[in-house]
Amino acid sequence: MNVTAPPIRAGSWAALRPWLSTAARLGLAAVWLVAGASKVGDLAASGRAVNAYQVLPYDVATVVGAALPFVELALGVLLLLGLATRLSAGISVALLLVFIAGISSAWTRGLAIDCGCFGSGGQLAEGQAPSYLPEILRDLGFLVLAGFLVIWPRTPVSVDGWLSAEPAVEDEDE
Repeated sequence: MNVTAPPIRAGSWAALRPWLSTAARLGLAAVWLVAGASKVGDLAASGRAVNAYQVLPYDVATVVGAALPFVELALGVLLLLGLATRLSAGISVALLLVFIAGISSAWTRGLAIDCGCFGSGGQLAEGQAPSYLPEILRDLGFLVLAGFLVIWPRTPVSVDGWLSAEPAVEDEDE
């Protein structure tokens, strides 16, 4: 007996895609909002977390660390509203690639740090082991969400859709 899955019709993908994009947009918005909010209260700690990667000069690392929570919050708000979705997703892709490269670099160089992705980060206490692989895999998952939005940014209930006054369901030719 041969059992095969029924083929997915193009019409069902066209109907499902905007809702998958909506889920990706709101999920990524939540990630950026939580990450930014967890750091915005202690910008010095955020600077120390960036400095712990030992990639940038101290003064540059502290400035990057102080600015990063605001960039994350801005991306979160834009994605939550569905405003400039493709641009926000593209910036998210770039930022996530930098994060993945930074974590990979720290792992390769044998640094024992907390990534600081959702908090203060920095050097780990003696005897604590870093968790680089789960952090990289997590960021790769976020990267998939951002990449999906770069390709299919149109979502229902978004400022982008309201401004364009076009339905979020696109033709299959696009």
